[in-house]
Amino acid sequence: MRKDWIICGEATNGREAVERAIELRPNVVIMDVTMPLLGGLEATRRIRQALPDCEVLILTMHESEHLIREVLAADARGYLLKTDAGALVVSAVEALAVHRPFLTPHATGVLAGNPGGKNGTAACDSADPSPLTPRETEVVQLIAEGRSSKEAAAVLGISDQTVETHRANAMRKLQIHSVTELVRYAVRNRMIEP
Repeated sequence: MRKDWIICGEATNGREAVERAIELRPNVVIMDVTMPLLGGLEATRRIRQALPDCEVLILTMHESEHLIREVLAADARGYLLKTDAGALVVSAVEALAVHRPFLTPHATGVLAGNPGGKNGTAACDSADPSPLTPRETEVVQLIAEGRSSKEAAAVLGISDQTVETHRANAMRKLQIHSVTELVRYAVRNRMIEP
């Protein structure tokens, strides 16, 4: 890291990341895509909405065209693979600090229509964007993390019945019929780590 940079805060989950960002108002946030309580992409959306001048660098071990597009749709302007972080994190933060986007060469290639990764393998995921609302996504993530409806309600500040309604709506939209299938959906869509 550079001497003129200050690390002003850390967060252990997506909700805390949003709260800390709003409180501390950093120039750049480095966000893991898979965060407990609130996924990194939704946390990014909320940070960018509250702090339009704050840039977000998504740090992830996942590489797919679908994820790259979701990162950009969440209004993050930086995408960096964890495997490249040691060599590129300083360059990424420098670029974002002056409001320039930073995408790894792989991500740039995918978006330019050349999906070959560093090893020449395609990195394409044809999954459609989620049909879920942000609140349904939060409920699915919390349930998939193993939280009960009561625990999810406490985290979200809503009633148990409202959690159940959001879960039922999500399962209907996704055509899922069990919590096990809901967990599989969350893993496939990188809402939780397997």
